[in-house]
Amino acid sequence: MRNRSLLIVTTLAVTGALSLTACGSRANSGSSATGSAAAGATTVTIGVDAPLTGPLSALGLGIQNSVDLAIKTANSTHEVPGVTFKISALDDKKSPQQGQQNATALVADSNVIGVVGPLNSGVAVSMQKIFDEANLVEVSPANTNPALTQGPNWATGTKARPFKSYFRTATTDAIQGPFAAQFAYSTLNKKKVFLVDNKLTYGVGLVATFKGEFTKLGGTVVGQDHVTSGANDFSSTVTAIKNSGADFVYFGGEYPDSGPLTKQLKAAGDHIPLIGGDGMYDPTYISLAGAAAANGDYATSVGAPVETLPSATKFIADYKAGGYSQPYAAYGGYSYDSAWAIIEAVKAVAAANGGKLPASPRQAVETAMGSVSFSGVTGSVSFDQYGDATNKQLTVYGVKNGAWATVKTGTFSG
Repeated sequence: MRNRSLLIVTTLAVTGALSLTACGSRANSGSSATGSAAAGATTVTIGVDAPLTGPLSALGLGIQNSVDLAIKTANSTHEVPGVTFKISALDDKKSPQQGQQNATALVADSNVIGVVGPLNSGVAVSMQKIFDEANLVEVSPANTNPALTQGPNWATGTKARPFKSYFRTATTDAIQGPFAAQFAYSTLNKKKVFLVDNKLTYGVGLVATFKGEFTKLGGTVVGQDHVTSGANDFSSTVTAIKNSGADFVYFGGEYPDSGPLTKQLKAAGDHIPLIGGDGMYDPTYISLAGAAAANGDYATSVGAPVETLPSATKFIADYKAGGYSQPYAAYGGYSYDSAWAIIEAVKAVAAANGGKLPASPRQAVETAMGSVSFSGVTGSVSFDQYGDATNKQLTVYGVKNGAWATVKTGTFSG
């Protein structure tokens, strides 16, 4: 796969309606421009921001492909009469700086009517204000840090929505961390934890919510350390874990770091489980750790397993038929639903405007998003007053015989 470049095409003004065309150059044959606009029809773009290259590309490409599938479906069924959707996918390389540049580029392209992404909460922090000032709606299928929707003081009970343009279909770490803590303490009967995070927004926040619930239940934190994302040698952390007497490790971060960490920990003779969040839940974790070292480790992830949902049957079949060379991965269903939420908002705006989009539709689409409600791939899709998903389900997965297997699905009861 290669990085995306955005090609902005001349804007065509049509009295009382938006008539725009744009396309992105794509590295994936499954992400070619979808559909063709009939004469006089309106063509708009749904942007995608995700890590399309680098260590997290397995997740990012699943996001891109699933949005592409949603767009193809909407065009083929004429979901919004008179409107054709296209995709423009940009690679943020999991970098907040690159994400900020991508947000600026997407805002500058007046064809873009909404954006799906990003994957990483830290990248989202760098993008939110840019989108908000342009009234460009953003729907993330994967961000889980609570502060993105509820403000920096959410943990003290003072919740305030920072940006009205930001929504997400994934549940938050305010639920995911405590859910994992209850599983470790009550189901696995683990009472002594060593905490590790990667010093990034997602990892630090996830560990904090886990710690709060675990200690509330009566568990003990016997040690804590911070690693640098992308490092190769975790020997000092491994030594600290071994010396702490912990009966498990809780890790905040993604699989490029947690995979090598658990591998080095087991190689050092400490065969305790490592538990993490949705950033760990990918087959790449097992390949990085090695099946033997990964066996017995756990990860929580948002929602119920897509493969078990009747609502996802058509998505899975269509994705396979679409010929995408990469799997839809952990966030595929949520990415499809994020794109479809934008499509539903566009449909509502057009219906309220005599069947056409207004000349400057972004603010109307942003407003309409708050009332979007539909049956999606992942179940019922709608948003609360903060822009958070109303679907609060989570799943615990465990590595068994070299593969992830579902252990438990439910919601946090706290």
